[in-house]
Amino acid sequence: MQAATVRNHPLLLLSGVGTNAIGYDLSPQISFARHMSGQGFDTWILEVRGAGLKFTKSQTLIPLPFPHERLVLVVEVLEEFQRQVDLFQNSDWDLDQLLKEDLPLVFHGSNRGTPDWAAAVTPLSYAADYQGVLHGSMEYIRTQSKPRDGKLLTIGHSMGGILLYAMLSLYGFEGRDPHLAAVTTLASSLDYSSSRSSFRLLLPVADPAKALKVTAIPIGAVMAALYPLASYPPFLLSWLNAQISAQDMMIPELFERLVQKNFCTVPARLLLQLATVFERTGLADRSRTFFYKEHLHRTNVPMLAVAGDQDLICPPEAVYETIKKIPEHMVTYRVFGEPRGPHYAHYDLVGGRYAAKEVYPCILEFLVAHDKLIDGWRP
Repeated sequence: MQAATVRNHPLLLLSGVGTNAIGYDLSPQISFARHMSGQGFDTWILEVRGAGLKFTKSQTLIPLPFPHERLVLVVEVLEEFQRQVDLFQNSDWDLDQLLKEDLPLVFHGSNRGTPDWAAAVTPLSYAADYQGVLHGSMEYIRTQSKPRDGKLLTIGHSMGGILLYAMLSLYGFEGRDPHLAAVTTLASSLDYSSSRSSFRLLLPVADPAKALKVTAIPIGAVMAALYPLASYPPFLLSWLNAQISAQDMMIPELFERLVQKNFCTVPARLLLQLATVFERTGLADRSRTFFYKEHLHRTNVPMLAVAGDQDLICPPEAVYETIKKIPEHMVTYRVFGEPRGPHYAHYDLVGGRYAAKEVYPCILEFLVAHDKLIDGWRP
């Protein structure tokens, strides 16, 4: 039997604001996560707090339907419906907490060791434990993948990329090693000030929510409710679809699944902090004294920044505003989309019809270039 390629570094995928793992795994036919898994990477999807696939406590292990690929989805799971209600009422965190409290647990592990659920998880399953998953996930990844240098390859879409940029900036400023072999960002930026980003449409709801002492905005429920008005005659809100995908770029059934299942509740505090991306200084911490883009030049982690030509949320000019702060030899910049089509909007880079043919190979080439291969093995 022909020797299989084994990658040295596991691959961690981070989702966007108020989204879960479904965006990376829309279907067996169109799945960024499964594609990368099939290329030999131990592929993990990390969902930040408040955004997770909802199973009951008893459903701790859900088999995936592709037995020959190595894919693990690390998801934050709520124990019961009442927990979901409590989450909505108590969704009161911001990007600083995700960056400084959650991500360090993922990238560096904890002193608590590997949680009980890890022993039961196989490379074919969803790992379900909403408290222990962040604390033990990095140790579990290391146990399974055994990267020789202890580093990961990471990809972040939308806010997932923002978190990675912010992490590199903060760690560079503090002189710490992020333990990342390479970073890829998809439709992400720390500075939207020069663009006409439609993300501005979402931000005004944060101030009224704060005034009314509403801690979170149920973006998922709103998107699901508006979907019929945007997708069926008389198409009163058809302009909303273009925020997600360019015309004819997503299979209709998968687009509906994305809208109905991918979006979650967003904390008002998170939106208020993300609003700083429209200021000249770009994304700031909650104290408005640390400006993340100003310290990106300190990083020594290779980066690939990918943009879509018709991305209304994070236009190419917004992506460029961030990468121009990074030393040229450390970053590669690609814009996908042609004058006569196909075109790429915000989610098309991950789930569009032509992403597997055009976008995935570009990302794979970058990942392979920064991943040391180990000897082939024979089953």
